Amino acid sequence: MRDFQLPGRSTAHGIHGMAATSQPLATMTALNVLKSGGNAVDAAVAACAVLGVVEPQSTGIGGDCFVLFAPKGRVPPIAMNGSGRAPQAATIERLRELGLSEIGYQSPHAVTVPGAVDAWSQLLADHGSKDFAELLQPAIRFAEDGYAVSPRIAMDWAANAQKLADCPTAKRIFLPGGKSPDVGDMHRQPELAGSLKAIAKDGRDAFYTGAIGEDIVNHLYSLGSLMSEQDFADYRAQYVEPIKADYRGHEVFECPPNGQGIIALIMLNILQGYDLAALDPNGAERLHLEAEATRLAYRDRAALIADPDAVQVPSAHLLSPAYADGLRALITPERAIANLPVAGGTEHRDTVYLTVVDSERNTISFINSTFHSFGSGICAPQSGVMLQNRGASFVLDADHPNHIAPGKRPMHTIIPGMLAEGGRAIMPFGVMGGHYQATGHAHFLTNFIDYGMDPQEALDAPRAFHFEGELAVENGLSKATTAALEAKGHKVKAAEVPIGGGQAIHIDWHRGTLTGGSDPRKDGCALGY
Repeated sequence: MRDFQLPGRSTAHGIHGMAATSQPLATMTALNVLKSGGNAVDAAVAACAVLGVVEPQSTGIGGDCFVLFAPKGRVPPIAMNGSGRAPQAATIERLRELGLSEIGYQSPHAVTVPGAVDAWSQLLADHGSKDFAELLQPAIRFAEDGYAVSPRIAMDWAANAQKLADCPTAKRIFLPGGKSPDVGDMHRQPELAGSLKAIAKDGRDAFYTGAIGEDIVNHLYSLGSLMSEQDFADYRAQYVEPIKADYRGHEVFECPPNGQGIIALIMLNILQGYDLAALDPNGAERLHLEAEATRLAYRDRAALIADPDAVQVPSAHLLSPAYADGLRALITPERAIANLPVAGGTEHRDTVYLTVVDSERNTISFINSTFHSFGSGICAPQSGVMLQNRGASFVLDADHPNHIAPGKRPMHTIIPGMLAEGGRAIMPFGVMGGHYQATGHAHFLTNFIDYGMDPQEALDAPRAFHFEGELAVENGLSKATTAALEAKGHKVKAAEVPIGGGQAIHIDWHRGTLTGGSDPRKDGCALGY
């Protein structure tokens, strides 16, 4: 239990239902859907649509989506991959002919077909009880009538003012009066409201074969993209088989590659060989082991993780106990591994994660993202859709498994998680923060399982992340801890921004209660009833 004389946040508690999101308006929307008779899937879609309006730097209908869903808590959960595909005309040769040696973050070639709307549509058709016509109304109202900008969102918005200024449509919509909104300012997105109304009326076809898709493709084409209307028309999100690892009597489920959930499981397999509970949760010994597991697992991510429809990903081998034993043998408690190849890739960026559990204990772990803040920075002029830049993760090297190819999906950072015990889901969870997410899953779960923290405490706890040769540490870690990490050979730096975010809901099947937490690094909250 936390010290009530210190700053902090209590866990949220409920019986009938609970939602946890990164923005209070979205949490409120989810609860309203539950109270009106909707289920967890309905509530998650409605909340995510709202987040695409009120947290526009992180997500939207121009982004991608991954989901784990446990009907009435049953596992293994149903897994949905709503990540976008490259244009059919996108080949290494064609892009090199255009003078590219890499795909820039603001390049039109970084935009893959947005997968979120089709993923939402399939989930509602197969597992929801309401339709777009009803569920998109809250998002439409916020886009049309306006919403007040909250603090963390305002901070991220201001940091991306130059990117927004580079696109005339983005500048007009997101820099009203020539500047980013301040905390508490009213903001509206009338073009996006029109697009949401079209989807509410005509469903996913309004996006993929209607005027919205036409607007997006035409605008991308004007910028030199190889995207076609047929690429949009052909897109379908995909149900996939979840992967899992056992951790101290629990099952941890993740979506399979092309996402990095497998990296979180590799880390847990490594860490399971240590008595973490005997170590200070915020001490150098624990964080050193986590950093070394991160380095080893992310090395494999850089070399092996890609679209399994296009290349063979050795998932069974990577998740085997013997493989974890071999990696663990490379780690020493006293010193960081020297000369370890460092994973390449792109910077870690913005995403929204949310989770909902309803009265029947339908349980959804839901993540939606435009990757970088405001994605590619490219906003379609008629539809007001801000487009993701996931294609920047592709490489233009034919020998690399994550090279670009027609219809291929890039390696993805966004990963929903689900913890289970005794054949039932006991906690949907997720940690935002781009590349940090796999490490974040391992850090959160070891906080919860090894250290007995409640969901809020496990999210609140200070974080460190080893990436591209440096160990970023939050200011919640003591100077003694950072000094001890430096003494072990880590190149320590102060984190420039809070590391990630997250939400979780614990299901107590015996008592019939729900306990939720929401990360203080974002503006959101968990609420139950």
